[in-house]
Amino acid sequence: MSAPYQAPTGSSTMPTAPPTYEETLSTGNLPAQPGSVPGPSTGLVSGPDGKGMNPPGYYTQPAPMLNPTPIPVQTVYVQQPVTFLDRPVQMCCPSCNKMVVTKMTYNSGTLTWLSCGSLCLLGCVVGCCLIPFCVNALQDVDHHCPNCQALLGTYKRL
Repeated sequence: MSAPYQAPTGSSTMPTAPPTYEETLSTGNLPAQPGSVPGPSTGLVSGPDGKGMNPPGYYTQPAPMLNPTPIPVQTVYVQQPVTFLDRPVQMCCPSCNKMVVTKMTYNSGTLTWLSCGSLCLLGCVVGCCLIPFCVNALQDVDHHCPNCQALLGTYKRL
């Protein structure tokens, strides 16, 4: 077995712990008081030659205006892309620029014809294969403006 480790003695310095709070107060190194602002209180700052000078203009507050003129503000509305589904949508019509709730019409689309064909293959040839043309849940939806009747969008089932 070897001997336990011993710290070298001599010129090497060991780091010391920082002073305690009481030692700091007794030496006069008081911490900054809350709310105190470091720096000169006169408004002057030291210049390159060590003399006091006024701070540059970008450090000072502008003088209050006696008659402030209102600044015109332009309001910009960004419209999100509208997603058309199988229910009415409230939107701004691009044709007449009015806020409208769309009017819906149903048209037979791909899902309607596929449902009709599959019913024919199952043996519903007599007239039951025409049922998908009567069911709105199987048809595509066109959205129109109620004011100007412009086509605003289409929701396709397939």
